[in-house]
Amino acid sequence: MNINKTLIIGKDSEQPFTANRIGYGTMRLTGKHFFGEPENRREALQILKKAVELGVNYIDTADYYGIDVTNRLIAEALYPYQDNLIIGTKIGAMRKDDASWNVFSKPEQLRHSVENNLRVLKLDQLAVVHFRYMPGSETSFEDSLSAVFELQKEGKIAHVGLSNVNREQLEAGLKMGEIGTVQNLYGYTQRTTLAGPMGGAGGEEILDLLEAHQIPLIPYFSLEASLGKGQQKIEEIAKKYNVSTAQMNLAWLLHKSPLILPIPGTTSLKHLEENMAAAEISISKEDLDYLG
Repeated sequence: MNINKTLIIGKDSEQPFTANRIGYGTMRLTGKHFFGEPENRREALQILKKAVELGVNYIDTADYYGIDVTNRLIAEALYPYQDNLIIGTKIGAMRKDDASWNVFSKPEQLRHSVENNLRVLKLDQLAVVHFRYMPGSETSFEDSLSAVFELQKEGKIAHVGLSNVNREQLEAGLKMGEIGTVQNLYGYTQRTTLAGPMGGAGGEEILDLLEAHQIPLIPYFSLEASLGKGQQKIEEIAKKYNVSTAQMNLAWLLHKSPLILPIPGTTSLKHLEENMAAAEISISKEDLDYLG
């Protein structure tokens, strides 16, 4: 089956963005445990430049990657940015010098994060900002999200997104304003909520609602949460198409819904090229039905 090669973020908004359907997630460009500088800064910069050369125009980042490491790398490698480049970031968390993850969802903290992203990325407006509501927050989901929408009204954000949200939170968000995108855990063998440090809210539990509102799903950990887990069928189909299991995982996502935008991250130029090639794989309806 042929697939759409692009999707629209903010389809009915005054500022729609057209994204090529395989993006790049920058989290792996940091040091150990996604903290600190990369082992090889030169290679990290090469990866970013090559990603754009290969057609990536959606790059996912966060100021808590590093801290600020991926944002600095993006600016160093790609600024001044090409006109169609979409940089999506996340707020709602922060890292301390001991590398610990902490809630950062009070209105003043969210404002700090947005302004920090703007400064380091050298932007006047952030294209997409995903609010990630972390457990243990002293501020309600609604109060935090209201603060993000206020920053959008000020022109600091083009599209407000959500990350790691359950169905109830997504429904609440939709009543408060226009949701541009959602980032949830989603992969071939991990489609629903997964507990633990590699876990998060699942994509399949909200995909129907996203499709009803034409909201793109940007899955995170789409390969990490799937590879090596119950891969028999997808390995079989990958072999049939003479592609890698990782490529077939990405191709399955692209075929699953025209609103899915995978953002596989890598520090390998070879894997980057392989990931991008997944957009050219056309899976037959028979094989898609077999994969389920």
